[in-house]
Amino acid sequence: MAITKSEALFKEAVQYIPGGVNSPVRAFGSIGSTPRFIKKADKALMWDEDDNEYIDYIGSWGPMILGHNHPLVLDAVLEYAKRGLSYGAATSIEVDMAKLVCSMVPSIDMVRMVNSGTEAVMSAVRVARGFTRRDKIIKFNGCYHGHSDALLVKAGSGVMTAGVPDSLGVPAGCTADTVTADYNSLESVQDCFDRYGEQIAAIIVEPVGANMGTVPPKPGFLQGLRDICDKYGSLLIFDEVITGFRMQADGAQGYFGVTPDLTTFGKIIGAGMPVGAYGGRREIMEMVSPVGAVYQAGTLSGNPVAMAAGIAQLTYLKEHPDVYTKLNETADSFFAELQKIVDESGRGYQVNHICSLGSMFCTTQEVYDYETAKTSDTKAYADYCNYMQNHGIYLAPAQFEAMFISAAHTQEQLSQTLETARSYFKNN
Repeated sequence: MAITKSEALFKEAVQYIPGGVNSPVRAFGSIGSTPRFIKKADKALMWDEDDNEYIDYIGSWGPMILGHNHPLVLDAVLEYAKRGLSYGAATSIEVDMAKLVCSMVPSIDMVRMVNSGTEAVMSAVRVARGFTRRDKIIKFNGCYHGHSDALLVKAGSGVMTAGVPDSLGVPAGCTADTVTADYNSLESVQDCFDRYGEQIAAIIVEPVGANMGTVPPKPGFLQGLRDICDKYGSLLIFDEVITGFRMQADGAQGYFGVTPDLTTFGKIIGAGMPVGAYGGRREIMEMVSPVGAVYQAGTLSGNPVAMAAGIAQLTYLKEHPDVYTKLNETADSFFAELQKIVDESGRGYQVNHICSLGSMFCTTQEVYDYETAKTSDTKAYADYCNYMQNHGIYLAPAQFEAMFISAAHTQEQLSQTLETARSYFKNN
């Protein structure tokens, strides 16, 4: 596969953009390759600047659950774009979006629109601290909640590792009240509470780990978090930036039957446009300015074009629940077949999945948390990923990212993907 134009663009990009990309997840350095510069996408396909065609399993990192350029979404965007791209003023469509989100997610009485998942999480944590009048937050090793200072914390060897910044430029004081626990370990969470007790404002968790690869919760784990929070008067925050409206219409919380106090969402509520939101119980959300004393603002929040795109997608999902039934069944079959292919190869790699997101870990160990995920052979994944990319299968250029199947993927495309994987394991 020739990528001459992508290579030239990347050479130019590194002169003007750090690393040549505007987000590290777009970098191909971890697989020793060059980023593909994409020029267009439609349904489950993307094309790069060299006119190579790819079956897309990133889907803009999750939100393209209906595929690229769904006609209802595209029509809504074009209609609202004609009215003006941004007002910086209240609009009726913001109200429509808020009502729609509240109607789809029973745990949410009120919702505030923001511009990204990072902003949503940062704001939800602030509200939790303001509501409880406590400072400490528990997060889990391997769970990513955006790049706000307080949550860029490195996993340590101990269960209750003190907050250590995971990035230069983050003062130690910003993470001093961030406590880390082990995903899927209620014992590690209880240890945190034994030590800090009623100083803990909230637990924040990805209900399905999707930033250390795909790591589903063990049975009882999420309910256990709910029970611990209730016991100590702490809030439970579900970061559903990845899982929200993807697993089913009411997200992971509906799928697992566990109710959080606050929920954060990302760009799926904008059908892929830059948007986010956080919401929860009325008494908590009424702490947010201008009603309450927890300040949070965004002059472009609730952008009308993004709201139009999101309403089109969410309304379709709400009115067509069969989308989830078919999509999840298709994904179950796909990932089961991928595991079969891996098993036949004798590699012993682990394929984790839940609903329409999954990951192949290049390790023989069962993967259920950050430490077991880290046993993966990243060089082996790089070899596999490059082969797939060069044969028209667009996967995340990193071992620890999720793979997303959309409703737009056809059986022919899924079969082609599996045959390409089978060819790789047969010949490498």
